[in-house]
Amino acid sequence: VVIACWAFARLHEQHAFLPTLDFIAPAVPIGLGLGRLANFINDQLFGRVSHLPWAMVFPSGGPQPRQPSQLYEFLLEGVLLLLILAIYSRKARPAGAVGGMFVLFYGIFRFIAEYARQPDIQLGFVFGPYTMGQVLSVPMIILGPLVIWWAYKGGFSESPKTTLVADH
Repeated sequence: VVIACWAFARLHEQHAFLPTLDFIAPAVPIGLGLGRLANFINDQLFGRVSHLPWAMVFPSGGPQPRQPSQLYEFLLEGVLLLLILAIYSRKARPAGAVGGMFVLFYGIFRFIAEYARQPDIQLGFVFGPYTMGQVLSVPMIILGPLVIWWAYKGGFSESPKTTLVADH
């Protein structure tokens, strides 16, 4: 999403990168959530073996019950992230702040959800007990607050404050 917004802004000079990212970011959780529901329906990206009462057997996951990690990701990266960004973007924010919130919370939620998800078979655990998804989430968790801080500090002051709510 960040790279796509950057590329769009480069191709269309009348659209600055950060306001574009701030405008698009609150809609991204809808796509993420629908993608996770599709993963659940298509028996993809299921969770680790579990004996929790809500664990379920996935046809391609063998006979053992597993965590429905796709549903956790739907709730975290879809529903909760959408709510956070919708509420946060209601007020005018410095350019980059909404995008920074997206990067931060997507990274946090992905890192958490990966604990329940079965690691990719071709990768397994890549850094001690951590999956590739968790390793890739760490830079987002670090970058998100830095972007937010920089936005409020005025580091992106050449871009206007952005909001998704029309001024009345």
